[in-house]
Formats: sequence, C-alpha cells, structure tokens
Amino acid sequence: MKKSDKFFTYLREFLTVFLPKQRNYSPYTITAVQQVWGMLLSHVCAKTGKRLENLEFSDFNYTTVIGFLDEMEAVRDWKPATRNHRLSRIRSFFRYAAKLDPTLVIHLADLSRIKRKKEVDKSFVLEFMSLETVSVILNQPDTSTKMGVRDAFFMTLMFDSAARDCEMLSMRLCDLDVKRKVVFLLGKGNKPRYVPINQTTIQHYQQYAKLYHPSGDGTVSMFYTIHRGEKTYMSDDNVARFLRKYGKQARIICQDVPENVHPHMFRKSRAMSLYRSGMPLSIISEWLGHNDPDTTLIYARADTEMKRRAIEKAEAIGGSVLPEAEVRMWDGNENMIRQLLGISPK
Repeated sequence: MKKSDKFFTYLREFLTVFLPKQRNYSPYTITAVQQVWGMLLSHVCAKTGKRLENLEFSDFNYTTVIGFLDEMEAVRDWKPATRNHRLSRIRSFFRYAAKLDPTLVIHLADLSRIKRKKEVDKSFVLEFMSLETVSVILNQPDTSTKMGVRDAFFMTLMFDSAARDCEMLSMRLCDLDVKRKVVFLLGKGNKPRYVPINQTTIQHYQQYAKLYHPSGDGTVSMFYTIHRGEKTYMSDDNVARFLRKYGKQARIICQDVPENVHPHMFRKSRAMSLYRSGMPLSIISEWLGHNDPDTTLIYARADTEMKRRAIEKAEAIGGSVLPEAEVRMWDGNENMIRQLLGISPK
C-alpha cells in the first residue's frame, strides 16, 4: 500500500467508522471534524505544493500543523480555546492511526510537541448580557431578506433555549414542537433534554420554516448551508461570523454590547435572566443540561445586582451592614479596651 493510500484509508475509516460507530459521535461533531480536516488538507497542499491525493503522514508534521493553527488564528480569528479544540481534533486522528499501525507513533509524538495555547481562567468570571442588550442584537438582522430571517431565528432560538452552539447545529427540523412549545436538544455525552420556548421564538420558526424547509421533512438538519449545490451542516465558524457582524452593528446603538459577541454568551445571558427572575439553580442546571449541578453556582457568584439588592434590603431593615458604620460595644468604654489589650483596668 502506498503511503498516501494508507493515510487516506485511515482517515476515511476514522471519519466513517471509528467516530460514528465506535465512539458514537453525533453527525454534527463528525461534520465539524471533517471541516477541520478539510481546512488542514488545503493548507498542507498549499504549503507542500503536493496534489491532495499524494499527501501522506509525514506531511503533517510539527511545523506544518502549527503553521496551520497560526494561520487560522490570524485569518479566522480563532481564540485560544478554539485553537486548542481544533488541535485536539487533529491529534485524535493520529492517536487512532498509531493504534492501528505502531510505526506511526513517531508522527503522533511529533504533534504532541505542539503546546496548547494558554487560556484565560474564566471559571469565576461570567460573561453575560442584560435582556435589553440581547434585544438590541436580536433586532439587527434584516428580516426582509432570506438570510436575515435565518439569522434572526437562530439567535432568538439560541437565546430562548439557552442551547449550546453544537446543540443548535445538530438540531433537526422535527426537534422543535410547535404544539407543545418545546425544543429537543442533544447535549454533551448525548444527554437529551426538552426545553420550553416562547411564542416569539415559534413565530420566528414559522417564518423560517416556510423559506428554508418548504417540504416539511422533519429528518433534515434545522440549520444548513448550500455547498456545491448540496445542503451541508452549518459550521460553528459561520455562526461566529454572523454573531460578530450583528454584535458590531448593535454596539453602535448600545455601548453595553460586548466587543466580542459569541454563541456561549447567549446561553449564559439566558441562564442569568432565569436566575434573576427567581428560577432555582437546580432547575437552571437541568435547563442548561449540566452534568454537574455545581457548575450552575457560577450564576449565583456572578450576579452582583442580586447581591446589591440583598444588601440594600438588609440595610433598610436593620441599618448599614458595613462594619465601619456599626456601633461598637467598646467605643467609649476604656476598661473594656484595656481588657482586650491585656492591660489591668483602672
């Protein structure tokens, strides 16, 4: 077997057998992996001058792959988290290939030298927007155009359901039930859940479905793009692009709109709005599909406005809670002060 034949044989088996049948990955995740490899293959062809069918394992070395990641970071504005995620997808194939053929371990070892980009620790920082700010962004798409209808529905549904980006992109048309006013989401680890949606979201959906799903085939992907005349899964990069676009437009109107509006910010903003409206954290955890309920505690830690209102309420009932403003029992009592300091009373 030619080296190029081995490379593409393993890559095809990785995408068509290993990921869907052995790892049980969702169709969206597999498509996302295919998209990363599509970009990487194009990059390697351009850098090596080789035709696609002549590429082999040795062409995907430390220099080539890190060059690809740097280029995507510059051209597509990949953040450290995105870059690290894409690197993991690339290396996962080489781990698979090395198990099939131990002689390929050398290529895996070479790519293992690529260090992950350091990410900002945001475990105690919650990026979220107020309902008013979200509303400004949701009103940016031009719904007199077909694409504007799609973008408006996507953002409205994503906010209303607090869905992850991957949950949105793996959704099928039948996953939204107009009569029951719920949407079915398949979360991390294939964990399913139903989330209620409001009437405004349903109205957006009905307008969207007329334009994008006239046949009413419930088995097809809810959101798609046309590539070479065929429907394909919409990529997360595509979502990131139109969110940045509308975020930039909205920021001209409202300065509270963050400079970098991204999908997860909609999810966090929705969760915070539910928390502020009085929904218990345990229910919010179920709503978000968190495996660990403690993950949801960040909303309680981050909500300074609720803390402020609690302080104001306490002060209204019993005076200031600040130590400096309290009447201290030792003020004016010289004997007590001397006792505290270990000095004999007068």
